[in-house]
Parts: sequence; C-alpha cells; structure tokens
Amino acid sequence: MKREGIIIGGGASGLMAAITAAENGASVTILEHMPRVGKKILSTGNGKCNMTNRFLSEECYRCGDRDFPMQAIRAFGQEQTIAFFRRLGVLTTEKNGYVYPASGQAQTVLDALRAKAECLGVHMVCDCHIVSIRKKNHGKRELFEINSDCGLFLADFVILSAGSMAAPSTGSDGSGYELAKTLGHKIKKPLPALVQLKCRGDFFKSLAGVRTDAKVSLYILGKNGERETLLASDTGELQLTDYGISGIPIFQVSRYAAEALDRKKRVLAAVDFMPSFAAEEVYSVLKEQRTYLGDREAAEFLNGLFHKKLAALFLKAAHIRPEQTVSGIPDRMLSELSDWIRDFPFEVTGTNSFDKAQVCMGGVNTRDVDPLTMESRLVKDLYFAGEILDVDGICGGYNLQWAWSSGHAAGENAAKRR
Repeated sequence: MKREGIIIGGGASGLMAAITAAENGASVTILEHMPRVGKKILSTGNGKCNMTNRFLSEECYRCGDRDFPMQAIRAFGQEQTIAFFRRLGVLTTEKNGYVYPASGQAQTVLDALRAKAECLGVHMVCDCHIVSIRKKNHGKRELFEINSDCGLFLADFVILSAGSMAAPSTGSDGSGYELAKTLGHKIKKPLPALVQLKCRGDFFKSLAGVRTDAKVSLYILGKNGERETLLASDTGELQLTDYGISGIPIFQVSRYAAEALDRKKRVLAAVDFMPSFAAEEVYSVLKEQRTYLGDREAAEFLNGLFHKKLAALFLKAAHIRPEQTVSGIPDRMLSELSDWIRDFPFEVTGTNSFDKAQVCMGGVNTRDVDPLTMESRLVKDLYFAGEILDVDGICGGYNLQWAWSSGHAAGENAAKRR
C-alpha cells in the first residue's frame, strides 16, 4: 500500500521532498499557503537562481550542531543536485564555483520542479492555511490529522518545509515554527541573516550608493569600548547606504551581529578600505600621493584612490582640512589617515528586518532531528526540510543546496519508511 504523505510548504525543499517521495512510491500532497508554489525560488541569485556551489564544506554552514548540515549534504551534494536537475531538463553553467541554470533565469528551475511534480501526480493545494496538526489512531493505523481552511487531510507522514521568517512576502512567515512547537519541538529564536546592517553615524546619507572593495571585521565591544571578541570577517564589495552598510561581505557576517545584538552586546564593524595592502604599504602610497600632488588642495588628495565621498570622510576623520595644501600634510597626519583607511569603525545598531533578509538563523533545534533522514527524534513519521531547521548557509548557493539535500533526505526516507 502506498504511503500517503503531506508536505507543508511548497518552496525549494518542499518541492524536492515531494518529487523524491513520489519517485519512491509515495502518494504526495503539498499544502502551500501562497497562491503558487516556489515563489521564493524566483528571487534567489538576483533572479538567476544560484542553485548550488562547487565548493562545499562545513565552514559554509552555521548550525547548533556543526556537522548536522554536512551529513545530509554528503549524501546528496552538488554533483547529485546538478544531475537531478539535468534529468529535469535543466542544463547548468558555472562561474567561479557558483552554479546557475544555463538560461540565467530562476523561473527555469521553478518550472522544471513544478512540471516534474505534476508528472509524478503530486497534488498541490495552494492558498491553504494550516489550523492544527496532531497524530491520532485510525483503526490499526496511526495517522497525522492536518486541519486546514481547505479541509481535513490524513497522512502516514508529514514533512514540515514551511520555511523561516525571512522574506515573508514570498511565504516565509514563521508559521511552520508554531506547528513544530505543537508537536513538541524546540525552536531556537529566529533572527535575520544574510541581511544589511544599520550603523550609528550622521554621515551615511552622504555616502549612500558608494561601492568599494573592503574587508569587514565584526567585533563585540567591551564595557569600555575596547574590541573584546572577533566574531567574523569577510572581504568583497561593500555597499554604503543611507542607514549603514550592505553587500556580500556584510551579508556573510550579519548573522553574528544579529545574535550578539540580541544578547544586548555592543557590536563594531571595522572596515579596511584597502584590504589588498599591508599597513606600511598604505602609508607608502599616501606618501607617494603627497609627492605627486604636493601643489594641490587636500580635497583632491585621495580622489585617485577612492570615491570622492569616501575621500571626504577619511580626510575629515584625520582632521585634514580640505583647503590646505597637500605638501603641507605632516607625516603624523598621513599616518593617522592611513589608520582610518585601514580600520574605519562603524558601530552597528541593528540589522534590517526579516523582510530584507535572505534567510534566518535559528529554527527547529537540530538535536531533535536525525541528520541522515531528517526524521524527528520525538515524533515518528514527522520530517523536516529546508530553512525551518536551525541551519543557515553563507551566500553563494549554499542555502539552496541545503534545501535540495534536506528535501531529498526527507522525501526519500519518509516514502520508504515502514
């Protein structure tokens, strides 16, 4: 007799779970509270869908149990993901390890998943909101009862793949956490991750729109403002906004800022605006600049090195007057200017909200979930997949890879379980 399964949430992990379960002989229904399945997939990779990455390691994931994500990923990793989508008709292309559909469109990936699910007879019920879920004996069978505004559904197994709280407009509204809690699972507090940082300072409006390569180092500050603990660092294109800092390196470290701020810690982002230069090299460049532009005003001193808005910020920080002659800038001021360029401190006051975050940190505690099968250790035949779990990856296709890997594990094991 076919196993009857309900998948709550039709995002990336839910669609993967549905297809895998159906391929393994289960009868599958997806319950999705949005008008259509897979909306969040369309926003991934800036609309191009960064499906996975050739370079995968445990350092790419953050989780309360460090090895939890990689146990699922080792069983179904990037090679299996690429082969899976090729069987769905999707050809992939790679750039510096980042894997995309050859079409360059996320819609290609969603269409392929939806078409395959339909071919396998997966039933999709959209605009469906879950009211409650429980297990109850039905004769000799113990079944899940899923009560919804679309009626009552019965199932041998349930896969919770309802997402996190990031980007709620795409369907991730945190409702899955409440369902998990009613079934006895603990939730680590969700916080925005892969998100912009808000910073203190009245100069940000003048810097809005500036982009530059930089290294960002995130610190917890002590009681006296000293740098107490290095949380994380990353290098890449920094974007300055009217409220703070953004860009890939900010996204990569943002979850650590969110967590520290939630613990009422003071957080500092120290930015090196010349990350490819050593300290003495920056000072040497500035001395050369003084030699070449000695007859100019200081306002023009850094224009060949930085965006004019940044140059003005550095000069002001080093107390160099724009109207003074470059040749008159003393060595001690050049040294101070070098220090500001290499280590400009921005105090972080918060993150942007969930609606701006790509993913969340936090979620269902992974200690209560089998990392190989994604089955609950507390409730038989209950499985989890995707962002609902306390797993978040860095930028670069890692979160989608987690969706594919966890969805595949959940779907395969739920269908085969007897």
